[in-house]
Amino acid sequence: MPERKAEVAIVGAGPGGYAAAIRCAQLGKKTLLIEKDRIGGTCLNIGCIPSKALISAAGLVHRLQDAAAMGIYPPNLPLDFSQLQQWKDSVVSRLTGGVGQLCRGNGVEILAGQASFLSPHTLRVAGGQEDWEITAEKVLLATGSVPAAIPGFPFDEQRVLSSTGALSLQQLPGSMVVLGGGYIGLELGMTFARLGSRVMVVEMMKQLLPGMDLEASRLLSQQAKKLGMEVYLNSKAGGLLVSGQGIRLVVETDGGTAQSLAADVVLVAVGRRPYTGGLALEKAGLALGPNGFLAVKPESQQTAVPHIFAIGDLVGNPMLAHKASMEAEIAAQAMAGKAEAGRPRCIPAVVFTDPEIASVGLSLEEAKAAGLSADSVKFPMTACGRAMTLRETEGFSRVTFDRETRRILGVVIAGPEASELIAEATLAVEKGLRLEDLAHTVHAHPTLAETLAEAAKLALGEPIHMLPRRRL
Repeated sequence: MPERKAEVAIVGAGPGGYAAAIRCAQLGKKTLLIEKDRIGGTCLNIGCIPSKALISAAGLVHRLQDAAAMGIYPPNLPLDFSQLQQWKDSVVSRLTGGVGQLCRGNGVEILAGQASFLSPHTLRVAGGQEDWEITAEKVLLATGSVPAAIPGFPFDEQRVLSSTGALSLQQLPGSMVVLGGGYIGLELGMTFARLGSRVMVVEMMKQLLPGMDLEASRLLSQQAKKLGMEVYLNSKAGGLLVSGQGIRLVVETDGGTAQSLAADVVLVAVGRRPYTGGLALEKAGLALGPNGFLAVKPESQQTAVPHIFAIGDLVGNPMLAHKASMEAEIAAQAMAGKAEAGRPRCIPAVVFTDPEIASVGLSLEEAKAAGLSADSVKFPMTACGRAMTLRETEGFSRVTFDRETRRILGVVIAGPEASELIAEATLAVEKGLRLEDLAHTVHAHPTLAETLAEAAKLALGEPIHMLPRRRL
């Protein structure tokens, strides 16, 4: 077996792995990036990017259907779902090709194959044109995650789908049952509903998007019903029958009653689990914790074995691509022997539903539980001129703040372009800005971002486009 040496060997070329590889190379390290499948990992190939491509297309369909309210009567525009999938795949292909060029342009060597530990400093890479034995001074694990399965619903990617299978369908299903009302289930469920599928969502908890803002969750439930989606809360799936005609499953609803649901496909979207398949972690002296994650030091991403580092979904929640990329830079800095990069205090989360939901920092409940003198204010999208011109007035911008210091603690945005607006809010929380900083920053008009400034002004008792509340 031929041998190779590297200063840094990185296993996994997703948004964490390739970012770490590029940064290590920039810091002067001879870097080897190992990937068993496709450059870009889950996010670029079967996750973030392809799902957002379909979501964008579904949003366009929905806007065309709603155009009559503005006096626009588009002709009947049939959907070619197969061509839509081809366009989505072309977007993925361009991005993954670009990532490969970025890696090679920065001097990163890419090696195809499945990596497994032979010893703490040695990896075997198999499955490419030939097997290799890699000796590395430092190793970074960035292997990501895979869809979580549930007993009785084995993935066949024909009738019982993971998110991967759902994104690869070549025909639009007439009907779909979604198991799981979290962000993956709702993003995909709403997408297929907008494209014309009958969608039924089954969620075990009492709200959609469990753990997220309750008011935003209720808003999302209302929008789901407007799209014709059927939502079953406090419910769980029982038996499953798969036949050539489709699937039928029993749903145990709140109160103990049972209901039979029939559909063409079922999408299992109950979360994701860290992936360590084939790594042989025990040969490196590593073991997963009881929750399935690999423990690391947050200031360096270093594992219990000092020269082995880990990032992304492998090391814990939130399982987000931008969290993996952030940790990649921390790990690269540490592996290169540089000063600590410093860990950001907050990570934004976005749900690309209708409307979009984005949040960062503490909720009011979390802030009070931390002993802070916290309060929150909300500015509605109905009072935003730009939202009205977009015909998307469902939602709000809410700011949580410390009453004593006026420091901004957290923000929730529900509404159009929340995914873009949350960047300003993240900066405010990250840098410890005060209400005055946000309120007295000039925001262009008419824009959706004005809702953030207006919320801050409302908290200060000086709103322009709402009646004031008591001043701080």
